[in-house]
Amino acid sequence: MYASTLLVSLLGASTVIAAPTWPTTNWDAASPEGLKTVSEYFNMLAEKVQVGRFMSAAPVCDLSMAQMDTAPVPLEAPSSGLILKHVAIGRGTQNYTCDVNNATAPPTQAGAVATLFNASCVAATYPDLLKLLPKLALQFDLTPLEDVHMGPTNLIISGKHFFPNSTTPFFNLDTNQYHLGEAGCEKNNQTAAPADAPTGRQGEKAVPWLRLKTRTGATGNLQEVYRVETAGGSAPATCAGQPASFEVQYAAQYWFYEGTS
Repeated sequence: MYASTLLVSLLGASTVIAAPTWPTTNWDAASPEGLKTVSEYFNMLAEKVQVGRFMSAAPVCDLSMAQMDTAPVPLEAPSSGLILKHVAIGRGTQNYTCDVNNATAPPTQAGAVATLFNASCVAATYPDLLKLLPKLALQFDLTPLEDVHMGPTNLIISGKHFFPNSTTPFFNLDTNQYHLGEAGCEKNNQTAAPADAPTGRQGEKAVPWLRLKTRTGATGNLQEVYRVETAGGSAPATCAGQPASFEVQYAAQYWFYEGTS
């Protein structure tokens, strides 16, 4: 009983617990793949709730038990001595610009914007559900900031991701609920997403997986950030038919590591 209660509190649907205003999706326009993903999520959730009813104790939300899976791609492991501080699902847009007078040129990356949702306990207790969450998040529309849950889950906002300039990915994990630090970063390692990574709503390929190092001025002892398990977000091959600036929706897991001193 206690385990199923914990699971519902982490990921419960609006039909199970009192619900805020959920992000919306246009079911009439939803793709078969999108409907399949939402169905897969609820089926997996139901199975875990059922199993939890027979557990004498709830799984422990211990981040030391969470293991980031970089096996599908050649991405360097976190530096020795670092410990996992936070895991989040990022849901937002990859942003691009185009030279409208050069249709054959590729779009230029112009940063990204995303809301981060706290998935630390999911990472520690239900890694199979965690893997599904970026793909699930992509099926639901972006919402105003006052809507603090992600899609049909109970994951609440733990921060924001944005670019204050053209070269600095920035993460702010200081919110009303959490005070985990903030950091500007620089890219340290990049590798293409796996061939079977979830595509975007219009079939866009998943953006690369990244290893980032924090820059001077980071707080909360944040030192490394990983973007993995990406879904969607890639630009088209050329600027043909594109406006001067445009966005491509994406989602991803973000893993934040801190030093021990």
